[in-house]
Amino acid sequence: MISKDTIQEIIEDIVKEKNAFIVDIKVSSANRINIEIDSTKGFSISDCVEVSRLVESKLDREKEDYELEVASAGLSEPFRVIQQYQKNIGNEIETLTLEGKKINGVLSIVSDDGFQIEESKMVKVEGKKKKQNIIEKHDFSFDKVKSTKVIIKFK
Repeated sequence: MISKDTIQEIIEDIVKEKNAFIVDIKVSSANRINIEIDSTKGFSISDCVEVSRLVESKLDREKEDYELEVASAGLSEPFRVIQQYQKNIGNEIETLTLEGKKINGVLSIVSDDGFQIEESKMVKVEGKKKKQNIIEKHDFSFDKVKSTKVIIKFK
């Protein structure tokens, strides 16, 4: 059986060369290999083809048959690695906590331990007739979050 570590070793250099990062590598017991890669500039179809050809050149189909899929990380998929958080600083995201609370806001800070969202709210302020827009900051540690993903808006 082909191992996840073998695939990672094969693609490590090309991923660095393209200033990208590995989001996920899955190898099933039936040798179905799924590789997800992303980059701050995006990972194109031609980049995926290049990675796929590299993997195919390093694996021997005579020894083990396999199915290979190389893709860029999906926009609607939850973040899985810290680099995805870093890539999306300044973008609007939705976070679901382990307690089931959803918070939408702009991703403002990412550290090794967690991240911060700035949520914009319209709140009734004492002494004012109209509601005022305030920014509430929420700090999260990665282990207290069920999922985080980008909010996609079309203008």
